Amino acid sequence: MKITIHSDSVEETRNLGRVVGSNISPGDILLLTGGLGAGKTTLTQGILWGLGSEEYARSPTFVLVNEYHARIPVYHMDLYRLDSFEDIDGLGLEDYLFGEGLCVIEWADKAQGYFPLDHVDISIEAVSDSARLFTLEAEDGGREQLLSALSELKERISED
Repeated sequence: MKITIHSDSVEETRNLGRVVGSNISPGDILLLTGGLGAGKTTLTQGILWGLGSEEYARSPTFVLVNEYHARIPVYHMDLYRLDSFEDIDGLGLEDYLFGEGLCVIEWADKAQGYFPLDHVDISIEAVSDSARLFTLEAEDGGREQLLSALSELKERISED
């Protein structure tokens, strides 16, 4: 599955996150990539809201992992400050990756090849100050609900 969605605003980005969060399963892993200020934490905020959380997502750059309470636990990670696989190995991420929560990992490109193959890649490209291009890619197995919801969202956005 691969789908591309254009967002013209912070609110549209949060709405995309809500759709993703509403269609996530325990144990899912979302790998976010994009430059500084691309909207990774904004998307994560929407994901939290889609999972029924009222908490506000904060960038975990300095703490590495923020945990949130929602329909399922959410582990929001940021690998920006890590330089090598050795740095990653010492964090104990396996406890999160193979648990029953949702892992949302910013700057996942810093650890390519480290994560289980069953994940969703979400790349974010800033096309202007407010517009973003999201590309979501995953193996199709077990993701029909997410793919269908994202396709419906893309159609609604295209109609506006």
